Amino acid sequence: MSEHKQPSGAARMFGDFAPQLVHFTDDVLFGEVWERPDLSPRDRSLITVASLVTSGSTEQLRYHLGRAKDNGAGEAELIEAITHLAFYTGWPRAMSAMTVAKDLFRN
Repeated sequence: MSEHKQPSGAARMFGDFAPQLVHFTDDVLFGEVWERPDLSPRDRSLITVASLVTSGSTEQLRYHLGRAKDNGAGEAELIEAITHLAFYTGWPRAMSAMTVAKDLFRN
């Protein structure tokens, strides 16, 4: 009996439209980079969340806030990280990120 693997988020979003992007996302980014041993998954998640807040990439932030929680970061820590970033990345980006966090954590 063969095991049926669910398609990744990238595969569901882009499938045949952008197969190389799906490959790089699934195999290189999440398959190799996220698995490197010199940073814990929790630390990688915090760095990724900070990068997404800083760049204003709120579409990807929802997924990575959830992943950060799965990797051991608490909601209070993530809220504090976004608050801290307000002083470095700007209030509008932090407010947009906090809106995503509130929606995710309170619903």
